Amino acid sequence: MNVIKTPEVSTKEGKVQGLVEGRISVFRGIPYAKPPTGSRRWRAPERAQPWTGVRDAFEFGPSSLQSRQDCIENGGGDPGELSEDCLYLNVWTPRVDSCAKLPVVFWIHGGAFVIGSGRVPPYDGIKLASRDVVLVTINYRLGHLGFFMHPALEKENPGGPANFGLLDQMLALEWVRDNIAEFGGDPDNVTVMGQSAGAKSVLSLYTSPHVREKNLFRRGVAMSAYALQEKSWADAKLAGMAFAWRNGLDRLLATMEELRGLDAEKFWTLPPDTVNAPSSIYGDSVLPEPIRNTFASGGQLDLPLIVGSTSDDSSVVSAFDIDPATILERLGAFAPVIRQLYPDVNDDREIGRRMCRDFVFTVLPRLLAKHHVAKGAPVWRYYFEYRARLLAPRQRLGVQHGGEVSYFLETAADVPPAGELFTDEDRVFMRGLVTSLVQFARTGTPGPVGQVTWEPHTESQDRLLRLDATSTVEANFASTVLQAAENILPILDTMARPPPPKLPKSAPAAAAADSKRPEVRP
Repeated sequence: MNVIKTPEVSTKEGKVQGLVEGRISVFRGIPYAKPPTGSRRWRAPERAQPWTGVRDAFEFGPSSLQSRQDCIENGGGDPGELSEDCLYLNVWTPRVDSCAKLPVVFWIHGGAFVIGSGRVPPYDGIKLASRDVVLVTINYRLGHLGFFMHPALEKENPGGPANFGLLDQMLALEWVRDNIAEFGGDPDNVTVMGQSAGAKSVLSLYTSPHVREKNLFRRGVAMSAYALQEKSWADAKLAGMAFAWRNGLDRLLATMEELRGLDAEKFWTLPPDTVNAPSSIYGDSVLPEPIRNTFASGGQLDLPLIVGSTSDDSSVVSAFDIDPATILERLGAFAPVIRQLYPDVNDDREIGRRMCRDFVFTVLPRLLAKHHVAKGAPVWRYYFEYRARLLAPRQRLGVQHGGEVSYFLETAADVPPAGELFTDEDRVFMRGLVTSLVQFARTGTPGPVGQVTWEPHTESQDRLLRLDATSTVEANFASTVLQAAENILPILDTMARPPPPKLPKSAPAAAAADSKRPEVRP
């Protein structure tokens, strides 16, 4: 096989050289930070150490430590090599030309902040780069390594960060600001885009004071973000104490030296009470307030935003420890009110499933849109219902959580579940959607999907684009249900708060090796 290398590209840290694939230059495994290991574990990331000579960017860098099998089943594919040293990014560009000034899409993977990687097949950038867009995908710290608090860490850095994974994303954006022009991208025209935990990350970038004055991006796309509240600083500290105890340390008196000396490769096998997933943490310097609170108070960046969800996002709620069959029972006196919202359904399990979809996912784009337009910022909503024609009979309930990602990145014809089932009809839909999104990345306003204009949500007009074989703009989409969902969110926040870990008041527990494996998370 004839391997063609790209021209050498000079970055602030040193020169890199990638590979040419078709007409696209691909640079894999570029370090954007020093390895967050040893004394740098649970600290803000530091810019990568400069190197001499030319660094090969032929292979993906290691992904964050996680359950490989969970990522294969729920995170888009095999994350490859796993390591605590995981802060690498990848670039796909159609033109290695510092004068090209192409729009940049910065992709943040999902996975409940415990699984995922920037290297899995649905995020391959060949197709998007073929549209004169530069795509950047990243790895960031996950699980215990990325989102952590403990009394010893609080003492070491009072009020300091707990959301190290979010800080990784921010540093990667700084790398883009400083270097992407040499790859053909425009550092002043960056769109941040992510799904699920990646969408929560996008929203965190809108709300974090760490980003506010840095001008790191121009617009965002948040796909299937969930309404579950971020975990409080206090609850995160309890999880950190459980983490110490499960590792054989004193829950209160463990030192940072002891914690940093633990074997990170065993962390993902610890029980769920030790990890903060599926949310980040509020109350630190990165996220002082929950995302919803910041949007409600108008503290977010007033940048263009696309927000939406899928028709079966509830397919993932079991991983949030939510059983649709028990929802109405747990709601008690509220149950009759919820039943009235779904008059065409008699089965409590189906009502619970729809409620999970609407009250956890569908409600958030409407709520955030309302707050965002009140600040004077443009916002567009979508509801993704499109299923590949031959796949539709297998997805009777609708498009599952994450099912829209490969359409937005134009890879659906190449990856499961559609893949080999893809038809020309499906390609027409996908191309129309991506054309609209590329226009958004270029100009800040999405183009029409097919022949349908994507109307913005405004203070006077509740608008949503239903993305299906025949896309339509709908006014006041499911407004009665979604208004009820907004009203009940404070109650759901209380229900979703995890119980405190049941730990003894002293003495380390049995060895972590005896701990049970956590259940799969999205």
